[in-house]
Amino acid sequence: MAVQDIMPTWVGATAKQVARGVRRGDVSATQVVADHLDHIARADADLAAFRVLRGGEAITEAEKVDEEEDLANLPLAGVPVAVKENTPVAGLPTWNGSAAVRTPVAEADHEVVRRLRGAGAVILGVTRMPELGLWALTDDETAVTRNPWDTRRTPGGSSGGAAAAVAAGLVPMAHGNDGLGSIRIPAACCGLVGLKPGRGVIPSQLGADDWFGLAEHGVLTTTVADAAVGFSVLAGRRPEKLVPPQRLRVGVSLRSPVRGVSPDAPNRDAVAAAGRLLAAAGHDTVPADPVYPTRLGLQGIATWFAAAAADVRASGVDRRSLQQRSRRHVALGEWAQRRGYVREADRAAWRVRSVGFFSDHSIDLLLTPALAAPPPEAAGWSSRSWRANMAANIRYAPFAAPWNIAGLPSIVVPVGRRPDGLPVAVQLIGPPGSELLLLGVAGQFEMESPWPRHAPGYPRVGTGSPAVA
Repeated sequence: MAVQDIMPTWVGATAKQVARGVRRGDVSATQVVADHLDHIARADADLAAFRVLRGGEAITEAEKVDEEEDLANLPLAGVPVAVKENTPVAGLPTWNGSAAVRTPVAEADHEVVRRLRGAGAVILGVTRMPELGLWALTDDETAVTRNPWDTRRTPGGSSGGAAAAVAAGLVPMAHGNDGLGSIRIPAACCGLVGLKPGRGVIPSQLGADDWFGLAEHGVLTTTVADAAVGFSVLAGRRPEKLVPPQRLRVGVSLRSPVRGVSPDAPNRDAVAAAGRLLAAAGHDTVPADPVYPTRLGLQGIATWFAAAAADVRASGVDRRSLQQRSRRHVALGEWAQRRGYVREADRAAWRVRSVGFFSDHSIDLLLTPALAAPPPEAAGWSSRSWRANMAANIRYAPFAAPWNIAGLPSIVVPVGRRPDGLPVAVQLIGPPGSELLLLGVAGQFEMESPWPRHAPGYPRVGTGSPAVA
Protein backbone atom coordinates (compact mmCIF):
# COMPACT_ATOMS: atom_id res chain seq x y z
CA MET A 1 0.00 0.00 0.00
CA ALA A 2 1.40 3.39 -0.95
CA VAL A 3 1.90 5.98 1.78
CA GLN A 4 -0.64 8.31 0.17
CA ASP A 5 -3.28 5.55 0.47
CA ILE A 6 -2.86 5.36 4.24
CA MET A 7 -5.39 7.50 6.11
CA PRO A 8 -3.79 10.29 8.15
CA THR A 9 -4.03 9.99 11.91
CA TRP A 10 -3.95 12.28 14.92
CA VAL A 11 -1.89 9.78 16.88
CA GLY A 12 1.37 11.50 17.80
CA ALA A 13 -0.13 14.98 17.98
CA THR A 14 0.34 16.96 21.18
CA ALA A 15 -2.59 17.60 23.50
CA LYS A 16 -2.65 21.24 22.47
CA GLN A 17 -2.66 20.32 18.77
CA VAL A 18 -5.55 17.92 19.27
CA ALA A 19 -7.59 20.44 21.27
CA ARG A 20 -6.96 23.18 18.72
CA GLY A 21 -7.94 20.86 15.87
CA VAL A 22 -11.17 19.82 17.58
CA ARG A 23 -12.08 23.39 18.53
CA ARG A 24 -11.68 24.74 15.00
CA GLY A 25 -13.37 21.74 13.35
CA ASP A 26 -10.34 20.19 11.64
CA VAL A 27 -11.18 16.85 13.22
CA SER A 28 -13.83 15.40 15.50
CA ALA A 29 -13.10 14.22 19.01
CA THR A 30 -14.63 10.91 17.95
CA GLN A 31 -12.06 10.46 15.19
CA VAL A 32 -9.17 11.40 17.47
CA VAL A 33 -10.28 8.87 20.08
CA ALA A 34 -10.83 6.16 17.46
CA ASP A 35 -7.33 6.76 16.07
CA HIS A 36 -5.80 6.35 19.52
CA LEU A 37 -7.81 3.25 20.37
CA ASP A 38 -6.59 1.66 17.13
CA HIS A 39 -2.99 2.53 18.01
CA ILE A 40 -3.37 1.10 21.51
CA ALA A 41 -4.75 -2.13 20.06
CA ARG A 42 -1.58 -2.46 17.95
CA ALA A 43 1.05 -1.31 20.43
CA ASP A 44 0.01 -2.01 24.00
CA ALA A 45 0.40 -5.78 23.77
CA ASP A 46 4.16 -5.16 23.85
CA LEU A 47 4.04 -2.56 26.63
CA ALA A 48 1.20 -3.44 29.04
CA ALA A 49 0.67 0.23 29.83
CA PHE A 50 -3.10 -0.02 30.33
CA ARG A 51 -4.93 -2.00 32.99
CA VAL A 52 -8.26 -1.55 31.19
CA LEU A 53 -9.57 0.41 28.21
CA ARG A 54 -12.92 2.16 28.03
CA GLY A 55 -13.30 1.69 24.28
CA GLY A 56 -17.05 2.01 23.76
CA GLU A 57 -17.51 4.41 26.66
CA ALA A 58 -14.69 6.61 25.38
CA ILE A 59 -16.24 6.84 21.91
CA THR A 60 -19.57 7.78 23.47
CA GLU A 61 -17.90 10.50 25.56
CA ALA A 62 -16.05 11.79 22.50
CA GLU A 63 -19.36 12.10 20.68
CA LYS A 64 -20.65 14.23 23.55
CA VAL A 65 -17.63 16.49 23.22
CA ASP A 66 -18.41 16.89 19.53
CA GLU A 67 -21.95 17.98 20.46
CA GLU A 68 -20.71 20.72 22.81
CA GLU A 69 -21.81 24.17 21.68
CA ASP A 70 -18.95 26.03 23.36
CA LEU A 71 -15.74 24.19 22.48
CA ALA A 72 -13.78 27.43 22.74
CA ASN A 73 -13.71 27.14 26.52
CA LEU A 74 -12.45 23.55 26.60
CA PRO A 75 -8.63 23.60 26.83
CA LEU A 76 -8.47 19.80 26.37
CA ALA A 77 -11.28 19.45 23.83
CA GLY A 78 -11.22 15.87 22.53
CA VAL A 79 -7.82 15.06 24.01
CA PRO A 80 -7.44 11.34 24.84
CA VAL A 81 -6.15 11.02 28.41
CA ALA A 82 -5.30 8.04 30.62
CA VAL A 83 -5.80 8.01 34.40
CA LYS A 84 -3.59 6.16 36.87
CA GLU A 85 -5.38 3.14 38.31
CA ASN A 86 -5.33 4.32 41.94
CA THR A 87 -7.60 7.27 41.14
CA PRO A 88 -11.38 6.64 40.97
CA VAL A 89 -13.00 6.77 37.54
CA ALA A 90 -16.78 6.42 37.57
CA GLY A 91 -17.87 3.00 36.32
CA LEU A 92 -14.54 1.27 36.94
CA PRO A 93 -13.01 -0.48 39.93
CA THR A 94 -9.99 1.24 41.43
CA TRP A 95 -7.23 -1.36 41.14
CA ASN A 96 -4.44 0.28 43.16
CA GLY A 97 -1.99 -1.96 41.31
CA SER A 98 -3.31 -5.04 43.03
CA ALA A 99 -6.10 -7.58 42.74
CA ALA A 100 -6.02 -7.80 46.55
CA VAL A 101 -6.57 -4.08 47.13
CA ARG A 102 -8.94 -3.44 44.24
CA THR A 103 -11.97 -1.47 45.37
CA PRO A 104 -15.53 -1.79 43.97
CA VAL A 105 -16.73 0.11 40.93
CA ALA A 106 -16.54 3.82 41.64
CA GLU A 107 -19.83 5.69 41.59
CA ALA A 108 -18.16 9.05 40.96
CA ASP A 109 -14.97 10.44 39.47
CA HIS A 110 -12.17 11.72 41.66
CA GLU A 111 -12.01 15.52 41.52
CA VAL A 112 -8.98 15.52 39.20
CA VAL A 113 -10.80 13.20 36.77
CA ARG A 114 -13.85 15.46 36.96
CA ARG A 115 -11.65 18.43 36.08
CA LEU A 116 -10.10 16.62 33.12
CA ARG A 117 -13.53 15.75 31.76
CA GLY A 118 -14.73 19.30 32.42
CA ALA A 119 -11.89 20.57 30.23
CA GLY A 120 -13.05 18.34 27.36
CA ALA A 121 -10.66 15.40 27.83
CA VAL A 122 -11.83 11.88 27.03
CA ILE A 123 -10.71 9.17 29.46
CA LEU A 124 -9.50 6.18 27.41
CA GLY A 125 -8.73 3.94 30.37
CA VAL A 126 -6.59 3.44 33.44
CA THR A 127 -2.86 2.74 33.44
CA ARG A 128 -0.91 0.18 35.40
CA MET A 129 1.09 0.81 38.54
CA PRO A 130 2.87 -1.38 41.12
CA GLU A 131 0.92 -2.60 44.13
CA LEU A 132 -0.20 0.32 46.32
CA GLY A 133 2.04 2.63 44.27
CA LEU A 134 4.99 1.66 46.46
CA TRP A 135 7.67 0.93 43.89
CA ALA A 136 9.53 2.60 41.03
CA LEU A 137 9.09 -0.68 39.12
CA THR A 138 5.75 -1.42 37.44
CA ASP A 139 4.61 -5.04 37.25
CA ASP A 140 2.31 -7.56 38.90
CA GLU A 141 1.35 -11.21 38.48
CA THR A 142 -0.65 -10.38 35.32
CA ALA A 143 1.87 -8.31 33.35
CA VAL A 144 5.22 -6.55 33.28
CA THR A 145 4.95 -2.97 32.02
CA ARG A 146 7.79 -2.11 29.64
CA ASN A 147 9.63 1.03 28.60
CA PRO A 148 9.03 1.94 24.93
CA TRP A 149 12.64 3.18 24.67
CA ASP A 150 13.89 -0.32 25.49
CA THR A 151 11.35 -3.00 26.34
CA ARG A 152 13.97 -4.80 28.41
CA ARG A 153 13.79 -1.88 30.88
CA THR A 154 11.12 -0.72 33.30
CA PRO A 155 9.33 2.56 32.57
CA GLY A 156 9.75 3.34 36.26
CA GLY A 157 6.98 3.83 38.76
CA SER A 158 4.71 4.14 40.29
CA SER A 159 3.11 5.96 37.31
CA GLY A 160 4.90 3.51 35.03
CA GLY A 161 1.93 2.65 32.82
CA ALA A 162 1.20 6.35 32.36
CA ALA A 163 4.76 7.08 31.23
CA ALA A 164 4.88 4.10 28.86
CA ALA A 165 1.57 5.19 27.31
CA VAL A 166 2.71 8.75 26.64
CA ALA A 167 6.20 7.80 25.42
CA ALA A 168 4.65 5.41 22.90
CA GLY A 169 2.01 7.90 21.73
CA LEU A 170 -0.88 5.82 23.08
CA VAL A 171 -2.18 9.08 24.57
CA PRO A 172 -0.73 12.60 24.35
CA MET A 173 -1.22 13.16 28.09
CA ALA A 174 -1.57 10.90 31.11
CA HIS A 175 -2.52 11.59 34.69
CA GLY A 176 -0.18 10.42 37.43
CA ASN A 177 0.47 11.02 41.08
CA ASP A 178 3.71 11.40 42.96
CA GLY A 179 4.29 10.33 46.57
CA LEU A 180 8.07 9.87 46.51
CA GLY A 181 8.85 10.49 42.85
CA SER A 182 6.11 8.53 41.11
CA ILE A 183 5.63 11.08 38.30
CA ARG A 184 9.20 12.34 37.99
CA ILE A 185 10.94 8.94 38.05
CA PRO A 186 8.94 7.45 35.14
CA ALA A 187 9.16 10.75 33.27
CA ALA A 188 12.96 10.50 33.52
CA CYS A 189 12.93 6.82 32.49
CA CYS A 190 10.78 7.51 29.43
CA GLY A 191 12.06 10.90 28.22
CA LEU A 192 8.99 12.94 29.26
CA VAL A 193 8.11 16.11 31.11
CA GLY A 194 6.82 15.34 34.60
CA LEU A 195 5.70 18.05 37.04
CA LYS A 196 5.02 17.41 40.72
CA PRO A 197 3.10 20.44 42.00
CA GLY A 198 3.62 21.81 45.47
CA ARG A 199 1.54 20.71 48.42
CA GLY A 200 -2.09 21.76 48.38
CA VAL A 201 -2.16 23.11 44.83
CA ILE A 202 -4.26 20.24 43.44
CA PRO A 203 -6.89 18.24 45.38
CA SER A 204 -5.30 15.23 47.07
CA GLN A 205 -6.21 11.59 46.88
CA LEU A 206 -9.34 10.26 48.54
CA GLY A 207 -9.17 8.65 51.98
CA ALA A 208 -5.89 7.56 53.53
CA ASP A 209 -3.84 7.34 50.37
CA ASP A 210 -2.52 10.88 50.23
CA TRP A 211 0.53 9.39 52.04
CA PHE A 212 0.54 11.81 54.98
CA GLY A 213 0.52 14.78 52.61
CA LEU A 214 3.37 13.50 50.42
CA ALA A 215 1.31 12.61 47.32
CA GLU A 216 0.38 15.11 44.62
CA HIS A 217 -1.46 14.77 41.31
CA GLY A 218 0.01 15.83 38.00
CA VAL A 219 0.44 14.88 34.35
CA LEU A 220 3.08 13.33 32.11
CA THR A 221 3.48 14.84 28.67
CA THR A 222 5.84 15.09 25.70
CA THR A 223 6.02 18.90 25.70
CA VAL A 224 6.20 21.67 28.27
CA ALA A 225 3.18 23.41 26.74
CA ASP A 226 1.09 20.28 27.32
CA ALA A 227 2.40 20.02 30.89
CA ALA A 228 1.36 23.62 31.49
CA VAL A 229 -2.18 23.18 30.23
CA GLY A 230 -2.55 19.90 32.13
CA PHE A 231 -1.34 21.56 35.31
CA SER A 232 -3.77 24.45 34.90
CA VAL A 233 -6.71 22.08 34.40
CA LEU A 234 -5.89 19.95 37.44
CA ALA A 235 -5.27 23.06 39.56
CA GLY A 236 -8.59 24.57 38.51
CA ARG A 237 -6.94 27.60 36.91
CA ARG A 238 -7.30 29.33 33.58
CA PRO A 239 -4.44 28.31 31.29
CA GLU A 240 -1.69 30.92 31.20
CA LYS A 241 0.83 31.52 28.46
CA LEU A 242 4.29 30.62 29.70
CA VAL A 243 6.67 33.56 29.76
CA PRO A 244 10.44 32.99 29.56
CA PRO A 245 11.76 33.94 33.00
CA GLN A 246 14.13 36.82 33.48
CA ARG A 247 17.67 36.14 34.67
CA LEU A 248 17.65 33.57 37.47
CA ARG A 249 20.22 32.26 39.89
CA VAL A 250 20.08 28.46 39.90
CA GLY A 251 21.83 26.27 42.43
CA VAL A 252 23.42 23.09 41.10
CA SER A 253 23.95 19.95 43.16
CA LEU A 254 25.10 16.40 42.44
CA ARG A 255 24.83 15.42 46.10
CA SER A 256 22.68 12.34 46.61
CA PRO A 257 20.11 12.21 49.40
CA VAL A 258 21.23 8.61 50.02
CA ARG A 259 24.70 8.05 51.40
CA GLY A 260 26.71 5.69 49.20
CA VAL A 261 24.49 6.20 46.12
CA SER A 262 25.91 8.65 43.58
CA PRO A 263 24.80 9.61 40.08
CA ASP A 264 26.57 7.75 37.30
CA ALA A 265 28.50 9.54 34.55
CA PRO A 266 25.54 10.02 32.14
CA ASN A 267 23.46 11.59 34.90
CA ARG A 268 26.34 13.85 35.95
CA ASP A 269 26.80 14.83 32.33
CA ALA A 270 23.07 15.60 32.09
CA VAL A 271 23.38 18.12 34.92
CA ALA A 272 26.37 19.71 33.17
CA ALA A 273 24.38 19.91 29.93
CA ALA A 274 21.46 21.48 31.78
CA GLY A 275 23.83 24.03 33.26
CA ARG A 276 24.94 25.00 29.77
CA LEU A 277 21.30 25.34 28.68
CA LEU A 278 20.62 27.60 31.64
CA ALA A 279 23.60 29.76 30.70
CA ALA A 280 22.45 29.92 27.09
CA ALA A 281 19.05 31.13 28.33
CA GLY A 282 20.74 33.91 30.29
CA HIS A 283 20.69 32.42 33.80
CA ASP A 284 23.47 32.07 36.36
CA THR A 285 24.43 28.79 38.04
CA VAL A 286 26.20 28.36 41.36
CA PRO A 287 27.10 25.30 43.46
CA ALA A 288 24.50 24.73 46.18
CA ASP A 289 24.33 21.40 48.01
CA PRO A 290 21.36 20.71 50.27
CA VAL A 291 22.24 18.99 53.52
CA TYR A 292 20.24 15.76 53.72
CA PRO A 293 20.37 14.68 57.37
CA THR A 294 20.52 10.94 58.04
CA ARG A 295 17.37 11.29 60.12
CA LEU A 296 15.56 12.72 57.08
CA GLY A 297 16.13 9.47 55.21
CA LEU A 298 14.94 7.43 58.18
CA GLN A 299 11.87 9.63 58.61
CA GLY A 300 11.10 9.45 54.90
CA ILE A 301 11.39 5.67 54.80
CA ALA A 302 9.28 5.32 57.96
CA THR A 303 6.57 7.50 56.37
CA TRP A 304 6.73 5.44 53.17
CA PHE A 305 6.22 2.27 55.20
CA ALA A 306 3.40 3.83 57.22
CA ALA A 307 1.62 5.11 54.11
CA ALA A 308 1.37 1.53 52.86
CA ALA A 309 0.01 0.39 56.22
CA ALA A 310 -2.57 3.20 56.22
CA ASP A 311 -3.76 2.28 52.73
CA VAL A 312 -4.17 -1.36 53.69
CA ARG A 313 -6.06 -0.48 56.89
CA ALA A 314 -8.38 1.77 54.89
CA SER A 315 -9.06 -1.02 52.39
CA GLY A 316 -9.83 -3.60 55.07
CA VAL A 317 -7.59 -6.12 53.28
CA ASP A 318 -5.54 -8.69 55.17
CA ARG A 319 -1.91 -7.88 54.40
CA ARG A 320 -1.23 -11.59 53.90
CA SER A 321 -3.07 -11.31 50.57
CA LEU A 322 -0.52 -8.79 49.27
CA GLN A 323 2.58 -9.45 47.21
CA GLN A 324 5.61 -10.58 49.19
CA ARG A 325 7.41 -7.24 48.77
CA SER A 326 4.37 -5.30 49.95
CA ARG A 327 3.61 -7.52 52.97
CA ARG A 328 6.98 -6.71 54.51
CA HIS A 329 6.54 -3.03 53.70
CA VAL A 330 3.16 -2.87 55.43
CA ALA A 331 4.42 -4.76 58.47
CA LEU A 332 7.27 -2.28 58.84
CA GLY A 333 4.81 0.57 58.49
CA GLU A 334 2.68 -0.73 61.34
CA TRP A 335 5.82 -1.08 63.46
CA ALA A 336 7.02 2.44 62.58
CA GLN A 337 3.71 3.96 63.61
CA ARG A 338 3.57 2.05 66.87
CA ARG A 339 7.06 3.31 67.71
CA GLY A 340 6.12 6.92 66.94
CA TYR A 341 8.55 7.31 64.04
CA VAL A 342 6.00 8.99 61.74
CA ARG A 343 5.59 12.57 62.89
CA GLU A 344 4.16 15.61 61.14
CA ALA A 345 6.57 17.79 63.13
CA ASP A 346 9.54 16.12 61.43
CA ARG A 347 8.09 16.71 57.97
CA ALA A 348 7.26 20.32 58.84
CA ALA A 349 10.81 20.91 60.06
CA TRP A 350 12.27 19.64 56.78
CA ARG A 351 9.85 21.84 54.83
CA VAL A 352 10.99 24.92 56.77
CA ARG A 353 14.62 23.96 56.21
CA SER A 354 14.02 23.35 52.49
CA VAL A 355 12.24 26.65 51.93
CA GLY A 356 15.04 28.40 53.80
CA PHE A 357 17.63 26.74 51.59
CA PHE A 358 16.63 28.97 48.66
CA SER A 359 16.95 32.21 50.60
CA ASP A 360 20.08 31.07 52.45
CA HIS A 361 21.84 30.45 49.13
CA SER A 362 20.18 33.36 47.28
CA ILE A 363 18.93 31.03 44.57
CA ASP A 364 15.64 30.86 42.68
CA LEU A 365 15.73 27.16 41.75
CA LEU A 366 17.79 24.05 42.43
CA LEU A 367 19.08 21.71 39.68
CA THR A 368 19.85 18.05 40.46
CA PRO A 369 20.04 14.76 38.58
CA ALA A 370 16.69 13.08 38.02
CA LEU A 371 18.08 9.56 38.44
CA ALA A 372 21.33 8.02 39.63
CA ALA A 373 21.43 5.10 37.17
CA PRO A 374 19.53 3.69 34.19
CA PRO A 375 16.10 2.12 34.72
CA PRO A 376 16.32 -1.47 36.04
CA GLU A 377 15.20 -4.41 33.98
CA ALA A 378 11.54 -4.96 33.22
CA ALA A 379 10.88 -8.15 35.14
CA GLY A 380 8.67 -9.82 37.71
CA TRP A 381 9.75 -7.65 40.62
CA SER A 382 6.42 -8.32 42.31
CA SER A 383 7.54 -11.89 43.02
CA ARG A 384 10.97 -10.88 44.29
CA SER A 385 11.88 -10.11 47.86
CA TRP A 386 11.28 -6.84 49.64
CA ARG A 387 15.04 -6.42 50.03
CA ALA A 388 15.65 -6.81 46.28
CA ASN A 389 12.96 -4.24 45.47
CA MET A 390 14.25 -1.77 48.05
CA ALA A 391 17.80 -2.04 46.75
CA ALA A 392 16.75 -1.56 43.13
CA ASN A 393 14.62 1.48 43.95
CA ILE A 394 17.19 3.25 46.09
CA ARG A 395 20.12 2.62 43.77
CA TYR A 396 18.57 4.20 40.71
CA ALA A 397 16.06 6.78 41.99
CA PRO A 398 17.12 8.58 45.20
CA PHE A 399 16.73 12.21 44.12
CA ALA A 400 12.95 12.77 44.13
CA ALA A 401 11.74 11.84 47.63
CA PRO A 402 13.06 14.76 49.75
CA TRP A 403 10.89 17.23 47.83
CA ASN A 404 7.71 15.27 48.55
CA ILE A 405 8.52 15.41 52.24
CA ALA A 406 9.11 19.16 51.91
CA GLY A 407 6.01 19.61 49.73
CA LEU A 408 7.92 21.70 47.18
CA PRO A 409 7.17 21.75 43.45
CA SER A 410 9.63 20.03 41.14
CA ILE A 411 9.84 19.06 37.50
CA VAL A 412 11.79 16.54 35.43
CA VAL A 413 12.89 17.52 31.92
CA PRO A 414 14.74 15.45 29.27
CA VAL A 415 18.18 16.77 28.28
CA GLY A 416 19.65 14.11 26.01
CA ARG A 417 20.48 10.44 25.81
CA ARG A 418 22.69 8.03 27.63
CA PRO A 419 25.37 6.13 25.66
CA ASP A 420 23.00 3.14 25.61
CA GLY A 421 20.35 5.24 23.84
CA LEU A 422 17.99 5.66 26.79
CA PRO A 423 16.84 9.19 27.62
CA VAL A 424 18.48 11.13 30.41
CA ALA A 425 16.86 13.91 32.42
CA VAL A 426 17.38 16.46 35.18
CA GLN A 427 15.24 17.68 38.05
CA LEU A 428 14.47 21.30 38.92
CA ILE A 429 13.06 22.19 42.35
CA GLY A 430 11.57 25.49 43.42
CA PRO A 431 10.09 27.16 46.49
CA PRO A 432 6.32 27.09 47.16
CA GLY A 433 4.28 28.56 44.33
CA SER A 434 6.97 28.23 41.66
CA GLU A 435 5.18 25.78 39.33
CA LEU A 436 4.90 28.28 36.47
CA LEU A 437 8.51 29.35 36.94
CA LEU A 438 9.63 25.71 36.71
CA LEU A 439 7.55 25.26 33.56
CA GLY A 440 8.99 28.45 32.10
CA VAL A 441 12.57 27.27 32.59
CA ALA A 442 11.67 23.83 31.23
CA GLY A 443 10.28 25.58 28.18
CA GLN A 444 13.62 27.33 27.69
CA PHE A 445 15.34 23.93 27.80
CA GLU A 446 12.93 22.69 25.14
CA MET A 447 13.58 25.72 22.94
CA GLU A 448 17.37 25.47 23.27
CA SER A 449 17.60 21.69 22.93
CA PRO A 450 14.39 19.95 21.73
CA TRP A 451 14.03 16.31 22.68
CA PRO A 452 12.41 13.41 20.79
CA ARG A 453 8.74 13.48 21.75
CA HIS A 454 8.32 9.71 21.55
CA ALA A 455 10.48 6.64 21.92
CA PRO A 456 12.19 5.45 18.73
CA GLY A 457 9.76 3.52 16.54
CA TYR A 458 6.67 5.07 18.17
CA PRO A 459 3.93 5.87 17.51
CA ARG A 460 3.38 2.97 15.13
CA VAL A 461 1.18 4.61 12.52
CA GLY A 462 1.23 5.08 8.79
CA THR A 463 1.62 8.84 8.59
CA GLY A 464 0.99 11.95 10.62
CA SER A 465 -1.98 14.18 10.07
CA PRO A 466 -1.27 17.12 7.76
CA ALA A 467 -3.28 19.22 10.20
CA VAL A 468 -0.68 18.79 12.92
CA ALA A 469 2.51 18.88 10.86
